[in-house]
Amino acid sequence: MIIGLTGGIATGKSTVSNLFKKEGIPVIDADLVAREVVTPGKEAYEEIVLAFGQEILKEDKTIDRAKLGEIVFKNDDMRKKLNEIVHPSVRANMKDQAEQLERKGYPIIILDIPLLIESNLFYLTDKVVLVFVPEEIQRTRLEERNNYTEEEANHRIRSQIPITEKKKDDRISYIIDNSGSFSETELQVKKFLHKLQKGEG
Repeated sequence: MIIGLTGGIATGKSTVSNLFKKEGIPVIDADLVAREVVTPGKEAYEEIVLAFGQEILKEDKTIDRAKLGEIVFKNDDMRKKLNEIVHPSVRANMKDQAEQLERKGYPIIILDIPLLIESNLFYLTDKVVLVFVPEEIQRTRLEERNNYTEEEANHRIRSQIPITEKKKDDRISYIIDNSGSFSETELQVKKFLHKLQKGEG
């Protein structure tokens, strides 16, 4: 069974992802895959250099993520262009990894995809788990963790679908509320897995 894991910025999705790993469940991380598919020699890398020019490269010819980020953060068309290059490669890579894990006999595989809902990637999964915290907790965590001002934190939160809207999406199979203690979150992960194993999830 393929489980999509998603959330919002600073909802603590990494915490939940690590809890699944602790239970012996393999996690395929879209962010890590996205870094991998843009390394020199990969098809997406060549396309990015062609589209954005040599000036986005470091001396060692790897992509300068900060420079590229600056370009796409200010320009929606450029961001769209980058996503059109990277996303198909990421999806294909994740699908391959999931198939390999299935062949090895893993009954549950997690696809950790931050923008699963925004990119409408439900078709890649059998069920979707949403990691939720109220927006004010997202804001506080961003301000404390990243030293953002309130304005900077709000800007990043608003670049995604609001977490309260995601919570209402009827395509979400299960919600893990991560606004309490670590042990409360851990208990919810265990409950979800127990339900799955009983065929109720």
